[in-house]
Amino acid sequence: MNIHTDLNISDLVLFFKVFSDETRLKILDSLLSGDKCVSEIAEEVNMSPSCVSHQLKYLRTLNLVKSSKLGQNVNYSISDNHIRIILEYGIEHIKER
Repeated sequence: MNIHTDLNISDLVLFFKVFSDETRLKILDSLLSGDKCVSEIAEEVNMSPSCVSHQLKYLRTLNLVKSSKLGQNVNYSISDNHIRIILEYGIEHIKER
């Protein structure tokens, strides 16, 4: 398989590194079921809100999650269907063992 010449290989490496971190995967997995605020994610993944916020900022920077403000609350969600598909295919692949 050839990687498109206009794609920087280091960008692809950075993208896949996101999926090698257990904390970030737990957060992304939590968001597969729908939009959530930091406190909901933190409770679901059993982590501190500050840790979750830090990881969400990183995930937003790489465009894996997006945020929307509702009053004083900020909700997070998977940024697009590509991310959902990558996660679901990964889960499906592991279940094949």
